[in-house]
Amino acid sequence: MAFTPFRLIGRGVKFIWHALDVGRRFILNMIFLLILVALAIALFSGGAKPLHEKTALILDLKGALVEQHAGSVRDSLMAEVQGDSKKSTQLRDILQVLDAAAKDPKITSVVLLLDDMDGAGLPMLREVAAALERFKATGKKVIAWGSSYDQRQYFIAAHANEVYLHPMGTVMLNGFGRYRNYYRDALDKLGVTVNLMKVGTYKSFAEPYIANAPSPAASEAEAFLINAMWKTYTDGVEQARKLPAGAIMQGINDLPQLLNAAGGSIARLALNTKLVDGLKTRDELRQLMIGKGARDEHSKSFKQINFDDYLAKQLPKFIGDAVGVVVASGEISDGSAPPGAIGGLSTANLIRKAREDEQIKAIVLRVDSPGGSAFGSELIRRELELTRKAGKPVVVSMGNVAASGGYWISMASDEVIADAATVTGSIGVFAIFPTAEKVIEKIGIHTGGTTTTWLGDAFNPLRPLNPRFGEVIQAGINNIYMDFTTKAAAARKTTQAKIDEVAQGRVWTGEQAKERGLIDTVGSFGDALKSAATRAKLGTEYRISYIEREPSKFDRIFSMFGGGVAKVLNDQFKLALVPTGLPPAAATEMAKELSWLADMNKGNKSFMTMTHCLCTPP
Repeated sequence: MAFTPFRLIGRGVKFIWHALDVGRRFILNMIFLLILVALAIALFSGGAKPLHEKTALILDLKGALVEQHAGSVRDSLMAEVQGDSKKSTQLRDILQVLDAAAKDPKITSVVLLLDDMDGAGLPMLREVAAALERFKATGKKVIAWGSSYDQRQYFIAAHANEVYLHPMGTVMLNGFGRYRNYYRDALDKLGVTVNLMKVGTYKSFAEPYIANAPSPAASEAEAFLINAMWKTYTDGVEQARKLPAGAIMQGINDLPQLLNAAGGSIARLALNTKLVDGLKTRDELRQLMIGKGARDEHSKSFKQINFDDYLAKQLPKFIGDAVGVVVASGEISDGSAPPGAIGGLSTANLIRKAREDEQIKAIVLRVDSPGGSAFGSELIRRELELTRKAGKPVVVSMGNVAASGGYWISMASDEVIADAATVTGSIGVFAIFPTAEKVIEKIGIHTGGTTTTWLGDAFNPLRPLNPRFGEVIQAGINNIYMDFTTKAAAARKTTQAKIDEVAQGRVWTGEQAKERGLIDTVGSFGDALKSAATRAKLGTEYRISYIEREPSKFDRIFSMFGGGVAKVLNDQFKLALVPTGLPPAAATEMAKELSWLADMNKGNKSFMTMTHCLCTPP
């Protein structure tokens, strides 16, 4: 058979294609094999090189301290691939690393480097400080160094045996509290009417939209809260640094005179007031640690392992009886939410998953939430109630905030444990219904039509609120408040009237909540785990299993502003900010706060029934 040029070309192309296909499969198989080898090496080596004697653990915390990373593992991996720095550090990881290091004979010290830590609530800071104290109790040393310390960073650093500061650094202790923005006049100028229905004298969430200043009740409650939290902070620092009681406040009050005496050097002032033990540059810290530990000839520094590498060495247990931990962190919505937020449906599903797992013998609900949807909160509370009926103990551990909806989800439990500085309570309900009839009048738009009932167009945000519809919303709010306080009374084994006395939307610290019967115990996350294990008769060798989910890609898709009044408000307010010359950060904060009004129009809802405290922990 004769071979034509076309047949030869065809065979050549076929050969090349076959070769490429074989090569592609070979390369993919090799990549897969390399991944398996890498996983095996990581698994059997503990994820890091073997430790040497006299190794220092470098606790170089990055970003905000959180209960749970927001987003998915895929998001974190992509961020690392793209070179983005870590945005958060999980509290559980810090506690695990410090407690493991305390028992590790190769680890002789911890070096705190906190320059990149940029956020944490006081209860979280107290958890880390307690872990440092447990580490020190073994006879090992903690050394802190910073180019500067903000208030949060310093609280942790103060619990070190030795605290050092760069000679050009600062220690900035400025107290708690803030000034909020109030938008009544601005909204009036834009033509937006905010209709508020609420129950609770102290329920101040919506005050910025209906007033130009805080109400006396809101000011009273906030002062009572933040003064108690500031005392917790200063007592903790003064005890850790062995300073006389009141030394922190005295230093702040006498700041101008003390700074002049230090020649204008804030670092020298910190040394004079015994907030730090010495002023050192980073290379001087390195030489100090070489003397305290062992020199590493390869790196020309001291033997050390960083936080991430040491965390990788801590291999989790996958079998055996366990206490299941469900993290409820963030604002509460009705449906599904990704990690770092709370969905009534998705979090309830996690609780049900833990209840149906035969190896999970008890559940700890770790709460860090200012609240949100009342309906979403009830979905979670009900699932915990069913878990207790099934015979599994439920213990609630309150973190930075467990207020309003965050308190609602805590009511179906065998024990509620909060930190002394946890922001909790805020038992109250409100609804916001913004309307923009004056906005459309300004631009010459009018509405008109016919409906079969007065309810037919009651939800229209471009028309004034129908008074009868306002009565309907208020009646619903009253009913939910009664339900909230009745459930709280049953949970706390008291009467609805007594709960009402300490409710009314008022927030309390954990210590104050304990005095008023709203929680059972002032304690830590570790105390909650021990309580759950004891109630389930697990002994001391129990496993801790975090019950978590991976969000779908659709969970990440959302719209900040809805239609109707939301769009009008957003556009008008942005235009209003442009000529004012406001700093971008201030304009961003205002836009974020006003987005609450825009959220009213999400999901075809013209109003939302909310149990939210709008409280930001110090």
